[in-house]
Amino acid sequence: MPASSPTTEDAAPVRKVPPQFSQYKKIRPGTPKEAELIEQYLPFVKNVVGRLALSLPSHVDLDDLYSTGLVGLLNAVRNYDPMAGSSFESYARVRIRGSIFDELRRLDWVPRSVHDKARKVQAVIQQIEQSKGQPPSDVEIAAALGLSMNDYDDLMNQIRPATFVCLDAVSGNEDGGETAQHETISDETMSDPVDSTVRNEMARLIEKRLSTLPEMQRKVLALYYFEDLRLREIAEVFGLTESRICQIHSQAILALRGYMQRMVADDR
Repeated sequence: MPASSPTTEDAAPVRKVPPQFSQYKKIRPGTPKEAELIEQYLPFVKNVVGRLALSLPSHVDLDDLYSTGLVGLLNAVRNYDPMAGSSFESYARVRIRGSIFDELRRLDWVPRSVHDKARKVQAVIQQIEQSKGQPPSDVEIAAALGLSMNDYDDLMNQIRPATFVCLDAVSGNEDGGETAQHETISDETMSDPVDSTVRNEMARLIEKRLSTLPEMQRKVLALYYFEDLRLREIAEVFGLTESRICQIHSQAILALRGYMQRMVADDR
């Protein structure tokens, strides 16, 4: 008697593989197929570098960062597992941004004094928020720092380079330096349920913190990080100056970073 075919209920769900990666296992380094994928996703690298250029000092060579981003893209193509659950686009952006920020950290392009000022503002934001139970306004932060609004605006412009980070880099280590989340996760080609749990918990914490931010901060972060709008374009959307959008972005990032550091410290 022939064996019966498995029913729909018995069949395991089939995960859809992106068309360009349907023959992924056959891709080999240095092959025309690999070159084709690199060419297809070059705009990702240009987009990341172009967005960062607005916050970088003139001495940083954008061509070097572009080359570094290409390395990140190449690693993404070679390490991506289409059956892992995430889209290649999301995976590639993380690898490209990670490579570029690794290079920026290596160059030490942000002076320590700027990091110190950013941490001071971050500490004040945390203090006010803990006492009030809600994110502080610009006026409250300026008052706590003992600054006029003009001086506060100048300070926020000074610390702007220290706050342009990926959302996967809002945590910090004990000595005050920034550590990107991608650095704390092992080889992406290896399946590790612990890593998945860490990533999911990090995403949950960030989502929870985002929901408590003022509406304007949430919108700026969403447009910048998830809709890929440039700061100038976001400023045009809201009818504000680009400088004001930068301040809103910086304050939101400092609030997120402070929250994540506090959560990490509480878990120790």
